[in-house]
Amino acid sequence: MTPRDNLLGLYRRQGYENAPAGFDLCPALQAKYREVAGDIPMSVYFDYPEGFAGRGVPGLHLRPRDPVDWTAYFDSPMKEGTTFDTYGVAHEPGSEAAKHMTYMRHPLAKATSLEELQSYPFPEFDTDGVEHMRSAVEKIHEDGVAAYGGMEGTIWETAWYIRDMTMLMMDMTMEDEKATFMLDKITEHACQRAEAFAAAGADIIGLGDDIGMQSTIMMSKEMYDAWLKPRLARVISAAKAQNPNVLIHYHTCGFVEPLIGSLIEAGIDILNPVQPECMEFSKIHEQYGDRISFNGTLGTQTTMPFGTPEEVRSVVFKNLETAGPAGGLFCCPTHLLEPEVPWENVEAYVSACKEFRTAGG
Repeated sequence: MTPRDNLLGLYRRQGYENAPAGFDLCPALQAKYREVAGDIPMSVYFDYPEGFAGRGVPGLHLRPRDPVDWTAYFDSPMKEGTTFDTYGVAHEPGSEAAKHMTYMRHPLAKATSLEELQSYPFPEFDTDGVEHMRSAVEKIHEDGVAAYGGMEGTIWETAWYIRDMTMLMMDMTMEDEKATFMLDKITEHACQRAEAFAAAGADIIGLGDDIGMQSTIMMSKEMYDAWLKPRLARVISAAKAQNPNVLIHYHTCGFVEPLIGSLIEAGIDILNPVQPECMEFSKIHEQYGDRISFNGTLGTQTTMPFGTPEEVRSVVFKNLETAGPAGGLFCCPTHLLEPEVPWENVEAYVSACKEFRTAGG
């Protein structure tokens, strides 16, 4: 069984042999990894090629367009080193202590008319240029791992990054045509990108929008179901029309228990990250584990930074045992590992996954 077969079997709840491992490191921990491992790939350093089972696929290229002076959309000057993303959202540098954090500024926050939104220089994707994606997927599959197409920030986040969350919430509450235009425009782009990943042969497409906070959902279920659920369903349908077997991995931080049913109805296959500080995995699994699988559950606010290596191992084993031998859980940290995470806990996490392949696999 290749790492790809193992991972897909786990996510389809059809059984698996090895507990997969995975995590993202902040720059400080990336430096720590280089210190201990140099340029050695993680699968080699941790001696666990069976566990590192996925690799990212490049997305659609953007069509060339005239240069845009994004600063024209902002009243105040920017810090030196400010960057602008594909949609013109400004990212000002953070502090020295957290250089990977930025201050986000929203180019359409002050727009008052639909015409201002319609005239905005949105990007255009080259939907005909997917050959580079197919080639990448073929190479990934030749290496025996799963191909992952990432497009988190699918609709809600991308839209409010441009418009500003407060302004977009007000537009939605007032049923303003500006909200309809903005969300439909971003949904159109998301459909194009998801279709391309599915057509290229990606095994998993990563969608997502943070719709939860620490102890409550970000908006009412009624608002979510009216504005976002049908648009997410449209994106998923676009991907599944290209490849019915592609798995849809959906990310949302925070407490989202009241919205899980809506996400399932929209078509997701995998929910990430099920933060233990916000939701209890055993409860969520009991209620929804026969319909979706999960990714995450190992707390980055608690266990990874502040637990002992023994506690890390205990949580990994407990959650994998909760999911059962058929699978349904890729147990991994719920978010980026920040500087305060001891390296011993990273080592303990991967070791626990390796041990579980014989204890539970």
